[in-house]
Amino acid sequence: MKLPVSTEWLLHCATTLAQLEPGATASAAQLADYYDLPAPYLAKQLQALVKAGVLSASTGPRGGFRLGRPASEITLLQIVEAVDGASSPYECREIRQQGRGALSPEECQRVCILSAKMREAHDAWRRSLDGVSLADILTTLPPTAPARTRSRLASTTRPAPSR
Repeated sequence: MKLPVSTEWLLHCATTLAQLEPGATASAAQLADYYDLPAPYLAKQLQALVKAGVLSASTGPRGGFRLGRPASEITLLQIVEAVDGASSPYECREIRQQGRGALSPEECQRVCILSAKMREAHDAWRRSLDGVSLADILTTLPPTAPARTRSRLASTTRPAPSR
């Protein structure tokens, strides 16, 4: 299974936002600059997390994005599904009933074993991601990481060019 690159972006951005002081925000432009990403596309992707309730957004001079609920209540699965949906990447099309090797309908009354195994794998992957919160991720970071992240993120805001 291959997820879109935006999944990585949003996992990192959510982790970055989880390191901010309570109530603090970061704009899409700050996050884009922080990770050297295209700001318009990142902003669109961040809106998917807002729609899913993972993030909240505010407008105005002090606006931006912040976590929509505590980091302990946001799982990696919620972030992934906000971007990529919940459907399995595998779709059984019952090719075992086609072509020269076709099995009879009687031989196909049980679910295709390959389909069943792929479903099991997908379910295990989802359970694994659902068992990890952003708070869990933060506990694995070096103790200096949140302060460093806040400092570097704050320095990504650049003054507008003078005229």
